[in-house]
Amino acid sequence: MDGVDNDQLLALLQEVAAEIVTPRFRSLAAHEVMEKNPGDLVTVADRESELAIAARLQDAYPDALIVGEEAVSADPSILQKTADADHWFTVDPIDGTKNFVNGSPDHALMVAEMHGSQVVRGVIWQPEYKTAYVAERGAGAFRNGDRLQPIARAQDSLSGHTSRRSLLNERIGDLPPLALSWVCCGVDYPHLALGDADFLLYGGSMPWDHAPGSLLLTETGGVVGYADGFDYDPTSLQTPLLAAGDDETFARVRRALADDSAFSA
Repeated sequence: MDGVDNDQLLALLQEVAAEIVTPRFRSLAAHEVMEKNPGDLVTVADRESELAIAARLQDAYPDALIVGEEAVSADPSILQKTADADHWFTVDPIDGTKNFVNGSPDHALMVAEMHGSQVVRGVIWQPEYKTAYVAERGAGAFRNGDRLQPIARAQDSLSGHTSRRSLLNERIGDLPPLALSWVCCGVDYPHLALGDADFLLYGGSMPWDHAPGSLLLTETGGVVGYADGFDYDPTSLQTPLLAAGDDETFARVRRALADDSAFSA
C-alpha cells in the first residue's frame, strides 16, 4: 500500500469492527476479558483489533511509528519514542473497553496521524451507532460525511463533564458541578463538538485516547490544552487535560483551574 486516504482509513476501522469487534459485543466469554491493571480491562477483541489495524498502517507507512494502546501496555518504551518521531500513528482498538464489556454502545475504534507533535488526521468509528467522525487539519471535521460547524456556547449555563468519578459534582470556581462524561473519548469528543457538552476535564492524556478527538474539536472551533494555557501536545502526558467547545469557554475554565489547587494535579 502507498498510503491511505481518509475514506480508506475509515473503511479499515469499519472492516475491523465488523470482523473482530462487533461479533464479540455482548457475546464475550469470561476468559476473553482480562485485567491489565486493577479495573483496567482488555479483551481479545482489543488485542486482535489492534493487530489488524496496526499491520495495515505499517504496510501503508513502513517508516511510521505505530503507537497502539495494547502494544504500549506490553512495551511502554514505544510511547517514549513519540517525542522524536517525525511521523506516527495512534491506534485505539476499542476505546471505552469497560463500556464494551458491560454491553454499552458507547465505544469506538480510533486512529490518529501525527507529524511531530501536530495531529493531522483523526478518524473515529462508533460501530453500534454506525457513526463516523473524520477530521483533517485545515480541511474541517465531518460526521458521516456532513461538515460540522462551530456551536455557540452559552456562558451562563456551561455544561462540564469528566470521566474521573472522584470529581463528579465538584465545582471548578463558579462553574456548574461536573457531570459524568460518556467515559469514552471516542464518544465524549463528538458530544462536545456537537454541543451536548461545553467542556471536558480529563485526568489522563494518553495520545490514543485524545489525539483523534482533539483534532475533531479544534476543526470545529474548539480548544484542547492545559491549565497553564499551552495547547494539547500528543507527545506529552501532562494533566489535567481540558477540552472546550470554543476559545471563551476554554479561557474561562482554564483560569478557574489555575486558581483552584484541587485541580492542579
